[in-house]
Amino acid sequence: MIDLHIADDVAHITLNAPERLNALDERALHELRAAYDEAEHAGVRALVLRGEGRAFCAGRDISAVDPRDDDVLGYLGGIVTPLLKRMAPFPAPTFAAAHGACLGVGLGLLIATDVVYVAESAKIGSPFAALGATLDSGGHALFAERLGAHKTLDLIYTGRLMSGSEAVASGLFSRVFPDEAVQTATEDAARAAARGATAAFLASKQLIARIRDERIALWESVDLENAAQAALCDTDDYREGFAAFQQKRNPEFRGH
Repeated sequence: MIDLHIADDVAHITLNAPERLNALDERALHELRAAYDEAEHAGVRALVLRGEGRAFCAGRDISAVDPRDDDVLGYLGGIVTPLLKRMAPFPAPTFAAAHGACLGVGLGLLIATDVVYVAESAKIGSPFAALGATLDSGGHALFAERLGAHKTLDLIYTGRLMSGSEAVASGLFSRVFPDEAVQTATEDAARAAARGATAAFLASKQLIARIRDERIALWESVDLENAAQAALCDTDDYREGFAAFQQKRNPEFRGH
């Protein structure tokens, strides 16, 4: 179900089960984690995640789940959460192209990605009221942080799904594109990032994660930025960037 293709220092990972809207069972989740491991081992400088067919990912594949003996904690806590924790700190810029259903675990995959471009057709929210279940995979934290408590609970109680345009306007994700353009835009952004100063990008990624996770205040974050900048001064990319600027040419970054 999970396809991995690497070209020009960019890993392209595709959820490829369009007949079930790329819903994820345990096997697919293990395959997805293995794809991230392989991409990191290959030393890629950017990564793109997408879904084949009419949707990015409709969430968990519950077609064969018996609710009477469903090990939800084993699935979420034992498989999904470790995968998301593995995806988020991936040592290169990560991008996702999201269209159609982006629900449940599918929403979690987007939350664990650095930059998310969504199609106008995207459907994002919490449709679980009809299942007697609740939002998972980090959805509560994302929605409460970006939307506030009232809008978050409105989505949860009603099961209403946001469009891609509404999700971007609400600050959930990066940019919205027409359906036919979102994949190209995402791949273009990933290729551009892969050609860029990826060591500096990774420093920013790590700083943002730390500032958010540790609730670091302004002046402490400035101290962290200063330390990161000082460390980057010793990289080849830093010296190349300055030399290119001074020589009025395009830099050729190597990621180190």
